[in-house]
Amino acid sequence: MGLGFFLDLNRCLGCRACEGACQNWKGQGFSLRRVQAFTGQVKGRWQEYYLSLACNHCENPECFRVCPERTYNKRRDGIVLHNSGRCNGCNRCLRACPFAAPRYNLATGKVAKCDLCVERIDNGLAPACVEACPVKALQVLSLEAGRELQERWVPGLADVNITRPTLRLKAPEVGVRFFLVD
Repeated sequence: MGLGFFLDLNRCLGCRACEGACQNWKGQGFSLRRVQAFTGQVKGRWQEYYLSLACNHCENPECFRVCPERTYNKRRDGIVLHNSGRCNGCNRCLRACPFAAPRYNLATGKVAKCDLCVERIDNGLAPACVEACPVKALQVLSLEAGRELQERWVPGLADVNITRPTLRLKAPEVGVRFFLVD
């Protein structure tokens, strides 16, 4: 069973609650998740949407392949982990990742990256970013259960053919915007 992020681009409001939750949970001086606004053509019409991206826990991670210190490993559930104790801060993984997921930490001189809040996952909880999303645009899904979610690329996202990220998307629909009403 592989795990990955699911992002509904019709729901994401660009509020950046996921960024703040990541920064607070991980205690870094920066978030390992970034929200960016993009404009792309959806069925012939221009549409603005937000991409909330962190590590996509790729099936073929380039960070894993290029690291000379072998600081990366992949769990059976597909989560790609980084062992900062082995990291020498060479930044090869930063240059290799098409999604700019690993981030250089100036305070430590080493790389840090999203680990899908593995300690929360192991305790049956959602990652901090998922839990913080007020409109439930960001979710964690089992890739087996998510096979019907075929969108793997939208304008603004890097080429997915080499690394095969586990991120799945619900592409923006023409004129659709989600607003939470309780």
